[in-house]
Amino acid sequence: MYYPDELVEEVRMKNDIVDVISGYVKLTKKGSSYFGLCPFHNEKSPSFSVSRQKQMYYCFGCGAGGNVFTFLMEYENYSFLEALKFLADRAGVELPAQEYSKEARQRADTKAILLEINKMAARYFYAQLKSTGGRHALTYLTERGLCNDTIKSFGLGYSNKYSNDLYQYLKSRGYKDEYIAQAGLISVDEKQGVYDKFWNRVMFPIMDVNNRVIGFGGRVMGDAKPKYLNSPETLIFDKGRNLYGLNRARTSRKSYFLICEGYMDVISLHQAGFTNAVASLGTALTAGHASLIKRYVNEVYLTYDSDDAGTKAALRAIPILREAGISAKVIRMEPYKDPDEFIKGLGAEAFEERIGKSGNGFMFSLEILERDYDMASPEGRTAFMREAAGKLNEFEEEIERNNYIEAVADKYRVGYEDLKKLVGKAAVQSGLARPVQRPRVLKGQEKEKEDGIRKAQKILLTWMASDEAVFARLYQVLAPEDFSEGLYRTVAGLLYEQYENHRLNPAAIMNHFTDEEEHREVAGLFHTRIRELSTAKEQEKALNETLIRVKKHSIEEAAKKLDVTDIAGLQKLMTAKRELENPGKLHISIN
Repeated sequence: MYYPDELVEEVRMKNDIVDVISGYVKLTKKGSSYFGLCPFHNEKSPSFSVSRQKQMYYCFGCGAGGNVFTFLMEYENYSFLEALKFLADRAGVELPAQEYSKEARQRADTKAILLEINKMAARYFYAQLKSTGGRHALTYLTERGLCNDTIKSFGLGYSNKYSNDLYQYLKSRGYKDEYIAQAGLISVDEKQGVYDKFWNRVMFPIMDVNNRVIGFGGRVMGDAKPKYLNSPETLIFDKGRNLYGLNRARTSRKSYFLICEGYMDVISLHQAGFTNAVASLGTALTAGHASLIKRYVNEVYLTYDSDDAGTKAALRAIPILREAGISAKVIRMEPYKDPDEFIKGLGAEAFEERIGKSGNGFMFSLEILERDYDMASPEGRTAFMREAAGKLNEFEEEIERNNYIEAVADKYRVGYEDLKKLVGKAAVQSGLARPVQRPRVLKGQEKEKEDGIRKAQKILLTWMASDEAVFARLYQVLAPEDFSEGLYRTVAGLLYEQYENHRLNPAAIMNHFTDEEEHREVAGLFHTRIRELSTAKEQEKALNETLIRVKKHSIEEAAKKLDVTDIAGLQKLMTAKRELENPGKLHISIN
């Protein structure tokens, strides 16, 4: 759904960013800005800045930044449209009705009905658990160590022994068979007719990140098979792209997730205070799960069962997570089978200690690999090191690969250079291309130069957005074309357009971008730290040095792209160079 820029800007302006963020973060005013502890990373000293003047926030610690829309997108994991609708409701702004095609409308209506049915079913299961008929299921949960608050907060329930009870209840509420079936709650058989998918089971509602019930897991109370049963895939339930407990874990603000195998493991960990625990939904961890996790954290701790099946699951998950850019560590559960048993046996403090002692995922995989070799014999040890060398080639980046070679050499008491040669030999044998050697000093110098220019450009943009008087002087000698192509030039152009229309408003520039990472980058352009300068003369000197540096780089870049037949362009560049050599021409006065 597209909303006009004017409407988006109206919603943003009617939601003061300090007021909105104050509902999530305790802010203290310091000078013209407000500061608090960043909600997006762990810190002890406040580096999270909110500017009422700019209507933007920025963390000088982790780089998170943006306007009021960005904050809700990052904190609540809203899409842009969800953030817009939330803030529109908050400000009392009425958004126009969303227009759908016939097919899209039908699909949206069906999804809404399925969500209603699942919500109704979850309430019914919870009521059954609290009824006389659900007493044995409630006893089962309490004997597993769950308190009433935990049972209620996770919405646990019970599907009773009558195989069409839920079906009859939903029918009485006016829902049609086709929708109840599409929700995955009933089965249809020629002999048995219509019957409930779940009966005589403890029920675990599965929620999406917005706390909507999208499916169920059920643990049988008798000896029937299977022991655990999950909802089938539906229009609203995709096992490969959802995680149990994610709706709660995403708000824990921990820098990592604890990944478990079962629902009870997640619930037990949450009850014990580890509110960042999640689990896959009866399937092995997939690339879809890893992609979902990456939206929230860059590190996970695997708490899979200590048996062979759990070990194999961990070994499968480690490379999938690494491919997604997520660092994986493994928590050993011994002498217990899983986190649920561990917490009951040794408590939360001991589990916290296990987290601290957790091992690197790759090193864990080598420890498991050792079991296949006789490490006491030279032949077995050599064969193991050859296998390890092959695995080390899975690291594409040379620096990372060399770091792991060093760690493996140290652990297994072999020479670093010897192991490195073995890794290279394994790469050749497997057909992997050796990394291209590049001049490190030159590469570093180029990166340093580019970073320096971009930093100078960011300083000017920050200064211009913060001080309109400075902008007025820079406007005479600096143009958007003097900024690097891409995001910097685009933002500079928008800022100049605002200035020309007498409505300097950096936060509104965010409306031109929908990607969260772009919001971070744009916010960074307006929040570069400018060294504290005590006198106007010092400020003036710093401003002019930065201006000359940006202009010089702009001229150099223009010269590289100039067509040799472009006489007018050449003359223009020569004039610009002469002005650069005559500081008086470019000098900006702050007074």
